[in-house]
Amino acid sequence: MTNEIKPPLWILLELTHKCPLECSYCYNQLDFTNTKDAMSKADWFRVMDEARDMGAVQLGISGGEPLLNKDLVEIVEYANNKKFYTNLITSGVGAPKGIVKKLKEAGLKTVQLGIQSHDRNTMTLITNNKNSYDEKIAFAKEVKEAGLQLIINTCITRQNIHQVGEIIEFADELEGNYLEIANIQYYGWALKNINALLPTQEQLDEAKRVTDSYRSKEKAMKVFFVVPDYFADRPKACMNGWGTTFLTINPDGVALPCNTANTLPLEFPNVKEFSIEQIWNESHAFNYFRGDSWMNPTCASCDEKEKDFGGCRCQAFALTGDMNEADPVCSKSDFHHVVTDKVAESLGTTDAKIWYRNRKNSLLLS
Repeated sequence: MTNEIKPPLWILLELTHKCPLECSYCYNQLDFTNTKDAMSKADWFRVMDEARDMGAVQLGISGGEPLLNKDLVEIVEYANNKKFYTNLITSGVGAPKGIVKKLKEAGLKTVQLGIQSHDRNTMTLITNNKNSYDEKIAFAKEVKEAGLQLIINTCITRQNIHQVGEIIEFADELEGNYLEIANIQYYGWALKNINALLPTQEQLDEAKRVTDSYRSKEKAMKVFFVVPDYFADRPKACMNGWGTTFLTINPDGVALPCNTANTLPLEFPNVKEFSIEQIWNESHAFNYFRGDSWMNPTCASCDEKEKDFGGCRCQAFALTGDMNEADPVCSKSDFHHVVTDKVAESLGTTDAKIWYRNRKNSLLLS
């Protein structure tokens, strides 16, 4: 496997980890509150300068909830002036009045809006926020009125998978350009809540059938169905390969090859101390999983290693305690039983409690 370092193409600025929602499937690590908002507007500008100079072209702006950052409009405007294609990834909740129009004028190209259900009660259950339904609908309407492209993302769990047909119709009514039906990956709060969230194989098959039925009608809205990990026997090529395409900057300035990489026992560099070029090309953490020298015999001898790169490192560490292990989703992994055992345990649990990120039932206080 080649160890050639190509420049990053897609940069994600996580402006804050603050969020008005407490989604049961949130990928943020359980101690997410320890990540402080330490990046100034000038810091974000410098990151964009350096990333663009390396050849990056796509810029995602996310969180937490990026609408909570007071410099958001200026950050979008600066990115647009640098010729980035900008995508705002948002819950739409807590949006300042008139913000969408300002973002459009600043050069924003696309909004990716998370909508958990067409049903108010289901959305409240998943987000733990009683205002989320009304605010999301209002935000979606503002996006369309501003002439922005609207991508709707719906994360699928046991609570909403039976609603896939209605969710597709709802997204269509909101004039979404694209709808992504995403079977969640089990990191962070999603892994903590897996016994309450994981659907059955039969439910997944039915959701896929409903999605395919809509697609066959050749509607204007495109619908994508992201297949789940836990019912597969081969892992996904996580992030298109470690340190090949994607670069995430956390609110504290820590640079990561993927959103959850800071759960691994590696020391990741900070953009306040190093340039993007140094981080991408020279840092130990970004070079660690490039190529195949890190692989254990299971992955190193596999004829599919050029396709999946051993799977997800964060998932391997979360489920086996060893970040160098094969992704346990893979049936060739010595730890594949961990996944099948989790599936069996989850599907055998009918009354699992949902843990939210609030102080009353957070793991941080338990």
